[in-house]
Amino acid sequence: MTLTLRRKAAVAAVAVVAVTATVVGSSPAAAQRHPGIGAVQAELDLLTTVDRVPGALAQVRDRYGRSVTLTSGTAEVGTGRPMVSSTGRFRIASVTKPFTAVAVLRLVADRRVVLDAPIETYLPGVVRGTGEGAEIDGHDITVRQLLQHTSGLPDYLDYLDKSDPLRRVEPIELVRLAMAHQPDFAPGAGWQYTNTGFILAGMLVERLTGKDIRAAVTDMVIRPAGLRDTYWPPTGEIRIRGQHARNYMLDPTNPQGPLVDATAFEPSLAGAAGALVSTPSDLNRFWNELLGGRLLPDRMLAEMTTTVPAPVGGPEAAYGLGLMRVPLSCGGYVWGHSGDLPGVANVSARSASGREVTAYITAQTGSQASERLWHTTDVAFCATGRDGSSPAS
Repeated sequence: MTLTLRRKAAVAAVAVVAVTATVVGSSPAAAQRHPGIGAVQAELDLLTTVDRVPGALAQVRDRYGRSVTLTSGTAEVGTGRPMVSSTGRFRIASVTKPFTAVAVLRLVADRRVVLDAPIETYLPGVVRGTGEGAEIDGHDITVRQLLQHTSGLPDYLDYLDKSDPLRRVEPIELVRLAMAHQPDFAPGAGWQYTNTGFILAGMLVERLTGKDIRAAVTDMVIRPAGLRDTYWPPTGEIRIRGQHARNYMLDPTNPQGPLVDATAFEPSLAGAAGALVSTPSDLNRFWNELLGGRLLPDRMLAEMTTTVPAPVGGPEAAYGLGLMRVPLSCGGYVWGHSGDLPGVANVSARSASGREVTAYITAQTGSQASERLWHTTDVAFCATGRDGSSPAS
């Protein structure tokens, strides 16, 4: 299981409203009405042929709220069932992180959390290293560093037994697993993507709100953003509710053989770092609400978009608080995030012109598919401009 960021994406603000034109699949007429759609469709088709991904989808939404949804492949291997629409649900993995970060920043806005205060202030005794990680101390690590991946904390995923994707765990179990290993660097002395920081951020939200992370994020982020098809599954709920595609992965004992169904997954393994379930339509709406300034006060959004270099995304990539900034091939950049879990990978982002793109695939078939998913997203931003501005402006 990986929740890691490879490169990320999406920025700023313009209100969008209501007209929706949805095109599922591709046709010459659709390509004529929507410039660049053919190029996006071609990338999706490569994913479902060359890369052996059963299903792929991309929704592109312009700053006026008009959207185009393209699909390729099938929602279920062996059935011929068409790939689901943009309202089909999927596990968004690390795209959960911006939601968790927004919940923390709302507590900061309410003066219940100080970003540069030690996490020890809010979770006394929790961040204590053992064994090889004995030097880890919550007095030295700030809330900001947890959200920015500058804490130096080891990633619990590097040490988690991934053989049982249905095993239930508690957040403190994941934290203790990480604390028993040597940190990557002293707090604030570098940047390294780590899911452990967001597990702790979720625990902080729970401690201060008196609610579990599911209820807190629902009340503080999902409902205010008007996301009707997004939910945080409870521990033990391994299925995906409602319309969805099946998820698949390579069989480690036979990588060239049939794909293995990986739809069932225990959400507590991902927790506040990656447990959410959503839809492409909801995620594009989320970026519009967040980066349009309707979920956070301006000063909190400014904190969220204050970045440090994030080398994993390339020389110009940067990371804020639960938010990645990634350059586009056509110039400019986007703000957003990506994520992957067994059987699914996605990229979701917004450009400064107000264009949003969410793309996902229904199988983990290797690094080539992951790279092509990023390329598909880049093409969707750079080739589908229809609002009279540069696609990356």
